[in-house]
Amino acid sequence: MDLSNTPVSTENAPDAGTSPASRGGGPADLVFRSGPVHTVDPARSRASAVAVRGDRIIAVGPDAEDLDLIGPATEVVDLRGKLLIPGFQDAHVHPVGGGLELAQCDLSAADTADAYRELIGAYAAAHPDAPWITGGGWSLEAFPGGMPTREFLDALVPDRPVYLVNRDHHGGWANSRALERAGLTAATPDPADGRIERDADGRPSGMLQEGAMRLVADLVPEPSVAERTAGLLRAQRLLHSYGVTAWQDAMLGRGPGVADAAPAYEAAREAGTLTARVRGALWWDRARGTEQIPELVARRAELTGGLLQATSIKIMQDGIAENHTAAMLSPYLTACGCASDNSGISFIDPEELRTFVTLLDAEGFQVHFHALGDRAVREALDAVEAARRVNGHRDTRPHLAHLQVVHPEDIARFRRLGATANIQALWAAHEPQMDELTIPFLGAQRASWQYPFGDLLRSGATMAAGSDWPVSSPDPLAALHVAVNRRVPEDPPSAPAFLPEQRIDLGAALAAYTAGSAYVNHLDETGTIQPGKLADLVVLDRDPFDGPTDAIATTRVLQTFVGGRRVHAADDA
Repeated sequence: MDLSNTPVSTENAPDAGTSPASRGGGPADLVFRSGPVHTVDPARSRASAVAVRGDRIIAVGPDAEDLDLIGPATEVVDLRGKLLIPGFQDAHVHPVGGGLELAQCDLSAADTADAYRELIGAYAAAHPDAPWITGGGWSLEAFPGGMPTREFLDALVPDRPVYLVNRDHHGGWANSRALERAGLTAATPDPADGRIERDADGRPSGMLQEGAMRLVADLVPEPSVAERTAGLLRAQRLLHSYGVTAWQDAMLGRGPGVADAAPAYEAAREAGTLTARVRGALWWDRARGTEQIPELVARRAELTGGLLQATSIKIMQDGIAENHTAAMLSPYLTACGCASDNSGISFIDPEELRTFVTLLDAEGFQVHFHALGDRAVREALDAVEAARRVNGHRDTRPHLAHLQVVHPEDIARFRRLGATANIQALWAAHEPQMDELTIPFLGAQRASWQYPFGDLLRSGATMAAGSDWPVSSPDPLAALHVAVNRRVPEDPPSAPAFLPEQRIDLGAALAAYTAGSAYVNHLDETGTIQPGKLADLVVLDRDPFDGPTDAIATTRVLQTFVGGRRVHAADDA
């Protein structure tokens, strides 16, 4: 594996073509031959050879001999049935946090209370000097009603505070020591943007939802810049191993209980160890208003350079459906199927949201919305429409991430407004969190509006894709599997598909995870395999288009290249 400190080039593309004259400059540095090559170029979807000089693709041809660019120093990669594709781009991910969690009390590989008991106890025993036990990745469905208790943790770690975020990062689990440190009692009111879960006596039970998380999280010692940088590099290695060559970090800034990831990127950029192309989404502080816009403009200028471009703004408009904080147009149901008095939380007043987005759009910012419930989706689209009305259609490429519940009347608005649908496909499947904690509380009709990938595609919407790791796996091939099958990879073909009418084909799913995310990331010189484009490329161990759809997730990444430089090679590549 080549992970040298030479920065990946970000120069503008030359005027490259496929004719011999346009390929002057001698032999290629790198040639892939004996295809197949899936270009994600609508005019020419398949080829069998690609030539690279420096950081650019200089030719795409039917075979290497026709390219006539192999010299004595050219590295030749014989594909021999392995598929070459453009690099995957994750349009919504949290690499620094994910990398940090890999070194903490990592619960993401387990899914039962017994397994968590063993993992937490073992981690605490192995780290007797740690002042706090931190980490996360636990699943809501492991506990009745998705509500673990402080007593569970007290039995394992009675002498130190424990704080563990759940897999979706919208809830935190604390033991009694942590709650005491925070001064939380039965008299503590819920914050406006969150909820303190309580026991029968009204005392905090140990579960903190959304904005209530920061009541404890703000007390957790912040990781150092060195620790954050190590987390970033740990995450970068993992993402490259999955074929990810670029991403949009969905939170740069100090969020609720989250350390700012930006210093890690700056440190890696200065050291030459950042090898991915990164678009950063600066965090919009929902406790403030328009006065923060000049600060964000200044921060964009400060952070933007080389492989890091901090040109987006992240606005979290609602929570998640499982804890009933996703903003819905009508109330959630109760366990008995009756309407409740809770329709979720819009974190930002819709009228203010329209004002904020219009001003940010005028400053040239892309707005990256977290919009999960149908009301949040509508409020975000309304804000984009307001910005278009005032500013015209600027090339800011707003996108809405997650899109769990979308009202049918809002599907066509994505195309009309030029708002990209940023999907997290792994979530569109039957699993306990969906079947036990979501569908019963949405009701049949609203549950049928979930993750409408097929409807969005058929409407002409631009689609991008991401993982939201560490909320879920960063493996794009697993996400492609679910987008196509609407089943998790572990399920057999006989298992029921989740809303099968919303399946999309592999070509469309792959395009969303490459060209679509490249569009969202303003990386127009990537995302497809064409002459003149940057050589961000991935070699798979097979051509998944040739196999059954239920085998897509078994495909592995063998090699990953960014700007023609190998940043990952599997042992058997």
